[in-house]
Amino acid sequence: MNITFAFKNFEPSDHLKEYASSRFEKMGKFIGDTVETDIQVNLNVEKFRHKAEVVLFADNLHLSAYEESEDMYATIDQVLDKLESQLKRMRERHKERRRAGTPRAARMDVISFTEESGAREPNIKETDNFEPKPMSVDEAAMQLESLKFEFLVFRNAETSRVNVIYRTKNGDFGLIDPGN
Repeated sequence: MNITFAFKNFEPSDHLKEYASSRFEKMGKFIGDTVETDIQVNLNVEKFRHKAEVVLFADNLHLSAYEESEDMYATIDQVLDKLESQLKRMRERHKERRRAGTPRAARMDVISFTEESGAREPNIKETDNFEPKPMSVDEAAMQLESLKFEFLVFRNAETSRVNVIYRTKNGDFGLIDPGN
């Protein structure tokens, strides 16, 4: 992690540089060690206002934060809090996208019953693995109508859950939604 400081309208103390460096080094836990990261820290003093602007560059990542207060140490802490919250938000979005993007495969078994001396015993005749396609309930109903099957397993585009739409005896449709 490369941290670059720029100071305007004041002479920085060694303690301030060390404090800011140690604080911004903690950003590495959000970014990771493998990513080359550059942080540009601009510190400025105008009368009683102490300003801090931080720009963070990493692979496919560009964040910036600005803060001002009456104390430079407090300003550094506040701008760091802003950057951390932005990084946390971006990491959560990335996790949600990855979770939403992983389709779950469904397994379908066809079971038939054979009668031997009055006792019925189920036998699995076929097994099929497939990934349900995301579609709305109306699309699933139209697809079931055109395919002439008894039921259709699909991923509901609105809820992201696996649903089953089936044909009733009178020609209407029923929907099975497992809920949460």
